[in-house]
Parts: sequence; structure tokens; C-alpha cells
Amino acid sequence: MKKQKTMVTSNKKSIMTLTLIANLCMCLFSFCSGKDDMKPLPQPEKPVPEVPANKEYGFESTPVWQDEFEYTGKPDASKWGYDIGGSGWGNNELQYYTDRTNNASVANGILTITAIKEQFEGKNYTSARLVTKNKGDFLYGRFEIKAKIPGGRGTWPAIWMLPTDNTYGTWPKSGEIDIMEHVGYDMNNVHVTIHNEAYNGANNTQKGQSKIIPTATTDFHLYRLDWTPKGLAGSIDGQKIFEYTNEGKGSATWPFDKRFHLLLNVAVGGNWGGQQGVDESIFPKAMEVDYVRVYKMTEKAL
Repeated sequence: MKKQKTMVTSNKKSIMTLTLIANLCMCLFSFCSGKDDMKPLPQPEKPVPEVPANKEYGFESTPVWQDEFEYTGKPDASKWGYDIGGSGWGNNELQYYTDRTNNASVANGILTITAIKEQFEGKNYTSARLVTKNKGDFLYGRFEIKAKIPGGRGTWPAIWMLPTDNTYGTWPKSGEIDIMEHVGYDMNNVHVTIHNEAYNGANNTQKGQSKIIPTATTDFHLYRLDWTPKGLAGSIDGQKIFEYTNEGKGSATWPFDKRFHLLLNVAVGGNWGGQQGVDESIFPKAMEVDYVRVYKMTEKAL
């Protein structure tokens, strides 16, 4: 009987312990489920990279990547790929981009990208859009492109850069850098522009500057981008015409801390290039490129 009593007492203690635990859980649940306590706990803010201080940036004098176009035939496949298709490319453009030598070829030291009026894959024009993606991807540096651009109503040549990885999301969140853009109905007015989440063409808030280059369509000119962690600067023939500074507010204003690649193309029509229509009588029209050179960024503490 004594043993049985001990067992009963033990069972009672176990029951009391379980009840106490249950009551504590209910109290805790009741406390945590109050209206004010249902708000999510504050999350730590995502760190915003600081603008580098006490550093001086420069560029090496020898290119780390280049194409002098000293050969004949198709563009060097180890350096250039193609965007192909006639989707309108987000701008309602009229051309079909191909990888044919009719539209992109090298001879006499010059790369020629030609827009042609012809029926092809349901489009009335063909052209080429060369890209260095996964063949030449860069984070910071100096970019020099010597080129002669086409004029004429409906042409839209561009020398520009896009993010290789879209780390911050699709356009415009991961950025765009336009080293040179020109629309043929606004002859010789050359534009340097950047787009990001905060400032972009979709909202007409893009940051940029333009300059009249009287011989832009008849002579070669040097288009240059200097890109460092502190900012972006665009120059034409050695004269800086645009500067954009890293505001230190994160990727919305500075997605330019990831690798980008180069693009060279001649579009036809589109939301901007075709605002005043297309003069069909001017084609074929070509952008000629003498060279593309990329110089590595250097830095030193002040």
C-alpha cells in the first residue's frame, strides 16, 4: 500500500507540473497575441554602402581589354556576341537584329554596324546589336570608343552598358549607362545618360546631359566613360559633359557597384528614335567604330 501511495503522489505531481506548464504556455500565448504585439518585429535596416573616402582613383595607361578591329570578316567571337530578334526591345523598335555580316562586319580597321531597309522575319529593317556579355564584363574603369555615328530621321545609334547579372532586379533597378546616344531627327545632339530605380526614362527622371557635336555624323569622335566607386563621368573628345555622383543611398541611386558589359547597336524607329517617323529613303545607315578600349581603374589612399 505504501508503494501504491507513492506512485499516486508521483502521478499527482506530474499532473500538477504539466498543468502549470500548460497554464504558462496559455499565458504566454495570450500575452503575445495582443493586438499591439501582433506587429512584426522591426528588421534591421539593410546596410547602405558608404561612398569611399580618402581615396584617389585613376586608370591604367594600357588597355586591359580592347578591339582595334585589325582583321576582316565577322566581329571577333572571343570578344563580341549578338542580341538577336525583332521583339521591339522594350522600345517598339522596328528592326530585326541579326548576326549576319550584312549588318555587322569588320574591314580596313573599322567595325561597321549597318541598318538596312529589307523584309526579314516579319520586320521591315535589319541591323545588329553587339554585346560583350560574358566576354568582357567590367566593374569600374575607363571606356573609350572612337566612332562615327549615322544621322537621318529614324536612326537611333547607341554605345552603352547594361548590368551582366541584374543583381538588383530588372530594368531599371540594376542600372543602365548610355555613353553615347543620338536620334536622327535631332541631328548632332549627342546624349550621355544614366538610368536607375530612382532616376529613369520610364518616369522621365533620368540623369543626363547632351552636347551639339557639329560633325558627329561625318567624323570620328572619342566617346569616353570614367567609372569609379565615387561616380560616373561622360566625355566627348576629352571634354567632360556629364557627371553623376554616388549619393551613398544604396542601389536605388547607385546600382553601379556590379559588373556591366558593353553594347553597340543601331536601332530604327522606336519610342524615342521614331518620334518624328522614319525616312525610308536614307537606308542603309551605319555606325563605324575605329576601336574600343577598356582601362583598369587604379586607387590609392590619400
